[in-house]
Amino acid sequence: MRTVDWEQGVVRLIDQRKLPWEFHVAEYRDHRALAEAITDMVVRGAPAIGATAAYGMALAGLNSQADTLDSIRADLQAAARLLRETRPTAVNLAREIELQLKVAADPQWTTADQVRAALIREAHATADGDVAINRRMGEHGANLVSDGDTILHHCNTGSLATVDYGTALGVIRCAHEQGKQVHVLVDETRPRLQGARLTAWELDNLGIPFDLIVDSAAGHLIRSGQVNLVLVGADRIAANGDVANKIGTYQLGVIARENGVPMYSVAPTSTVDLALPSGDDIPIEERPREEVTCVFGHRVAPDGISARNPAFDVTPHRYLTGIVTENGVVYPPFEVSLRRAVMEGSSL
Repeated sequence: MRTVDWEQGVVRLIDQRKLPWEFHVAEYRDHRALAEAITDMVVRGAPAIGATAAYGMALAGLNSQADTLDSIRADLQAAARLLRETRPTAVNLAREIELQLKVAADPQWTTADQVRAALIREAHATADGDVAINRRMGEHGANLVSDGDTILHHCNTGSLATVDYGTALGVIRCAHEQGKQVHVLVDETRPRLQGARLTAWELDNLGIPFDLIVDSAAGHLIRSGQVNLVLVGADRIAANGDVANKIGTYQLGVIARENGVPMYSVAPTSTVDLALPSGDDIPIEERPREEVTCVFGHRVAPDGISARNPAFDVTPHRYLTGIVTENGVVYPPFEVSLRRAVMEGSSL
C-alpha cells in the first residue's frame, strides 16, 4: 500500500514508529489527530508529510460543520495554523497547506460542499503527483549509478518517506530494477534509527544487497575507497543550493568532498524554497532530548542529564556535486539551475 492513503474519508498511514517489528496501518478521521501523527513521526519524510498535510486539510473540510463559504474557509484557516506547527523544517508541509487554502479560496465555488470536494481532489492530485515525480527522479538519478557501485545512503528516503517509490532510495531502486549490481551502505541514522529500522527494511524487501553501518563509520569507509557515491534526500533546499536534511548529512558532504567522492541530494522541485537565499535562513527543528538519552524507551544515558537534539543540519551547496530533481540533474551554479528546474516544472 501507499505510505499515505485515503479511503472513504479516512487517512491511512503506515505507522513508521512500529517498523520493522510490526506493520501497522493507523487510521485518522480528524485533522487534529493527524497533526499529532505528523509531530509524533507516525509519518515522516518531506514528501509524505506534504501529502499528509494535504489530506489533513481535506479532513478539516470534510468534518467542518460550516454551511457557508466564509465559515468553512475560517475553519480551514484554523486547521492550517495547527498543521503548520507540526514540523517546521520540511517545506512541503507548508506548501501543500497553502495550496489547499488557495483551492478553498477559489471564487468559482458557490457552496461549502464544492470546497470540500475540491480539497479531496487536490489531495489526491498531490499524492498521485508525488509517485509520478519520484519515478522520474529515479530514472534521472539512475544514470549517475554505474554497475558495481557501492552507494552510501543516509536516513530513509524510500517509499516510507514519500507516498510511494522514494527519492534518493528511489534512485537506488531504479538502478536495481535496470539490472545494475549495486551495494548500499546504510547509515543507522541516530537518534531515531531511520536507516537501521526503515531503509534496511525497505532494501531487504526489495532484494537489494546492503550493509548496515553506524553513522560514525561512514568517514572511514569513504576515506578507504569503499564508497563510489553518496546519495541523500532533502527536507528543504534554499535558492543557492544549500540543503537541509536529516542530522548527519553535513558531515557526509565534507568527508565526501575531501575524498573526491560525488554526493547528490535527491529531491522534487517542491522541496526547493526559492524565497530563502541560503540555508542559514532554514529553521532547524529541535526535538525532545529523550530521543537522544533513550532508545525506544530504554535509557542509555545517566538520568537527568542535558542533551541537544537538532533533527536536521544544513549542507552548504559547495559540498554537493549536484541535485537530482524530476526535471533532471542540476549542477552549479545552483542559483541558476535550480530556478530553471523549478520554473520548468511549473510550466508543465
